[in-house]
Amino acid sequence: MSPVIEEHARARLITDGPLTRPVPVDLRYDATEDPRTVHITLPGGTDWAFGRDLLERGLRTPIERGAVRVWPCGRTQLIVELHSTDGVEVFQFEIRTLIRFLARTRAQAPATATPSDGTPEKRPSRTTTTTAPTAAAPTTTAARPERGAPVARG
Repeated sequence: MSPVIEEHARARLITDGPLTRPVPVDLRYDATEDPRTVHITLPGGTDWAFGRDLLERGLRTPIERGAVRVWPCGRTQLIVELHSTDGVEVFQFEIRTLIRFLARTRAQAPATATPSDGTPEKRPSRTTTTTAPTAAAPTTTAARPERGAPVARG
């Protein structure tokens, strides 16, 4: 069985306006990269990485870690709020989609991937993929500084 789990899902982008908008997102887990981290890739190539336990706990109760807030919304929805220097993005997920994805990650995770193994939990991080103007150009990934982190100027 491959250590990478990918699931294409739909979320609803919550905006200031009266309507929400469905957007495609990719859920990804790679046990060989970090067995306690999940990734949510948003339209435009923005990838958020954070502890799998953040989503699991957020299914039951509101939780916040760094720039990510997660909370249940009724019995069938989960809200994921992502803060960055660009602003705030709020997404609404079907709980059953995330439960299915998280169950697959637990089945794939090594036994040492539990938070009680003495290593610190994953801090949320965000990377943005940008593409060059030509279609044949390679994709590059640039790490964004976390909120409040000093910005290197060169």
